[in-house]
Amino acid sequence: MKPIYQYFFRGLITFLPLALTVYVLFLFVTWTEGVAMAIIRPVIGDFYLPGLGILLGAGLIVGLGFFISQPSTARLLSWVELPFTNLPVVKSIYSSLKNFADYFAPHEKDAQQVVLLRMPGGELSIVGLVTRQSMKGLARGLNELEDHVAVYLPMGYMIGGYTVFVPRSWTTPIDMTVEEAMRSALIAFMSSNRSDKNSAPARASES
Repeated sequence: MKPIYQYFFRGLITFLPLALTVYVLFLFVTWTEGVAMAIIRPVIGDFYLPGLGILLGAGLIVGLGFFISQPSTARLLSWVELPFTNLPVVKSIYSSLKNFADYFAPHEKDAQQVVLLRMPGGELSIVGLVTRQSMKGLARGLNELEDHVAVYLPMGYMIGGYTVFVPRSWTTPIDMTVEEAMRSALIAFMSSNRSDKNSAPARASES
């Protein structure tokens, strides 16, 4: 009976991520289609093409991105964010989510870097994400740290982590994208990655 349980849980683990992803996409598509129909039905009447809601949603997101990218809209955006940045509980949630999302926004290439953090002479290595290449602009005391970088250390199985300020020499860049590092950290690096797959043929050939 033991192999049956193993097969069941392996199948369940394989099925759940796919099912949840499809379900979330289905909810998103259904919602955008419903909103699109409510907005444009008074204009076009009964004429409607499936998928028009997705195009409308993508167009609105692109338009919003273009709008907030203009220098003149920065003050307007700050006014819109005012309630979310002043209410006690809402402020913590909104600021955390915004800062987390801002890390994945387009930046300079070297601002998004996955590194291996290791103290000199130590054996322990930690995978982290460089969030600042310079301490300029930070509070007094932090901005006096010369040749330091800010490294975010994500936790497994939860949204959270620690930010440490370490000498640049303690970090070694590794060949991973930010998305791969966050995904691997979330599941404690239990899944196989690109290096495992790429090295498999080499190991097979050596044997």
